[in-house]
Amino acid sequence: MFHAPGRSDEAWWRHAVIYQVYPRSWADADGDGVGDLPGITARLPYLARLGVDALWISPFYGSPMADAGYDVADYRDIDDLFGTLADADRLIERAHESGLKVIVDLVPNHTSSEHPWFQAALEAEPGSRERARYIFREGRGERGEEPPNDWQSVFWGSAWTQADPAVMAADGTVERKAQWYLDLFDSTQPDLDWTNPEVWEEFDSVLRFWLDRGVDGFRVDVAHGLVKRAGLPDWDAMAEMAGAEDIRTGDAPMWDQDGVHEVYRAWRRTLDEYTRHLPDGSVDPDGQRILVAEAWVEPMERAALYVRPDEMHQAFNFHYLNAAWRAEDLRVAVEESLRGNDAVGAPTTWVLSNHDVVRHASRLGLPVGTPRPHGIAADDPQPDEVVGLRRARAATTLMLALPGSAYLYQGEELGLPEHTSLPHEVRQDPSHHRSMGEDVGRDGCRVPMAWEADAPAAGFNTTGRTWLPQPASYAELAVDRQEGVEGSTLELYRTLLRVRRERGLGWAGIAPLTGLPDDVVAFALGGDDGVAHTGVVVNLSSSPVELPGEVLVASGPLEGGRLPTDTAVWIGLRP
Repeated sequence: MFHAPGRSDEAWWRHAVIYQVYPRSWADADGDGVGDLPGITARLPYLARLGVDALWISPFYGSPMADAGYDVADYRDIDDLFGTLADADRLIERAHESGLKVIVDLVPNHTSSEHPWFQAALEAEPGSRERARYIFREGRGERGEEPPNDWQSVFWGSAWTQADPAVMAADGTVERKAQWYLDLFDSTQPDLDWTNPEVWEEFDSVLRFWLDRGVDGFRVDVAHGLVKRAGLPDWDAMAEMAGAEDIRTGDAPMWDQDGVHEVYRAWRRTLDEYTRHLPDGSVDPDGQRILVAEAWVEPMERAALYVRPDEMHQAFNFHYLNAAWRAEDLRVAVEESLRGNDAVGAPTTWVLSNHDVVRHASRLGLPVGTPRPHGIAADDPQPDEVVGLRRARAATTLMLALPGSAYLYQGEELGLPEHTSLPHEVRQDPSHHRSMGEDVGRDGCRVPMAWEADAPAAGFNTTGRTWLPQPASYAELAVDRQEGVEGSTLELYRTLLRVRRERGLGWAGIAPLTGLPDDVVAFALGGDDGVAHTGVVVNLSSSPVELPGEVLVASGPLEGGRLPTDTAVWIGLRP
């Protein structure tokens, strides 16, 4: 086996399936059109029945919402839009009672421009303690009228915003050049300076605030971006979060600099203080708090550095998310991912969709080899919904068979597609507005959840108000149209999660399953006795293939006992 089996009694996070809740689009208890914490709490039984182990909640902190809450003004409070701290405490308590762990988002690369620290920085003089918490620099040019370097924002345009004009002396000479601040995302999201000890101390305090309230971990936003290369040298390419796979991400001076790892070693020490132990002094496998990296890093060997034993516990596997729907691409992504993480003793953390990418039920409906779009608009080439859903079900069937942890994005268990016909006037993503519409933006994957086909807003609330409109197709895909329906996507996910747990696939060893055509992806999974007990087979060829075992779960109907194109199965293997 190219990946050795683990043990069922390993720490929970090594094989957990974690469900991402995007709070403004999950469930709206007060009917204002935006989801909230009481709405999440009310829907926890659904997640328990689905069979996941934990939920990750995107930001709910105090924020002016210039970037859907990723512009944090108060890390220790809940935004009024979502509820109160009491609501958060109740959510954490009820989740734990339901057997679910809770992971919250942490946004350490930048704050909101309305954060008290930044407001104080704007009021302070250049060179002050207040400004030293952020990345302020003099501009180029005689008066500092040009940005300090040529860095471009992830959300388009310059990554610098002018804070102060030049100060001129009475004789007309320049007394002080104009000052600028770095914002790798939006101008309302100034980057913090992680060379400043005050920044370190503040975030250690924030971690402890939420750990004391009982959260089980943190998903760390832009984990590869906190430290910038000394001197901030020019870089004339756009600062894409997910760059080309054939370059070393760290070549860009704003990404994957070695200094970020010191930050995460310090955070790991803090989280380890909160680890629960058993009476014999050993670590309780159920009692660790975790760090999860959003690190769009290539090559795989660099990405694995974030999950060394003294750093983070998990890092999203974007290498797998980006793999084309071709047998060789998928095989390489799986094998390279497992080998890269095995080298540092970490589990691989699989993912197909989240709030930043086109939903995989739509993405996989585009022609194979199409570069992953940032969004899809009504006048763009449209995905084939039937093909996309069939491939999405197969891709998930493969993913949930693989050893390690996995993340699901809300609504993917219903087969929800991207909203590809959102009117431009309702879009809210800052990348759409900063690019003057050239970048469609991420709103299409963030549309409110579909619960009840015939209810207002498909059951998202009782008033029918929604912060983004839902496509008509969501009604037929609603939870109440799929619950208990054999063959539905919801029931497929429930079955996959149940069988995954029963057969110990999260901690299984894995090896290639041979004897099948080249256009078929197939792996054998087994325990520490070296015997494979389960196979996963995905047919990407143009013809049905014979199966070498008894079918346990299938992503779609078989054809005379054979596996059709774009379909995956789990099979029982005979020793």
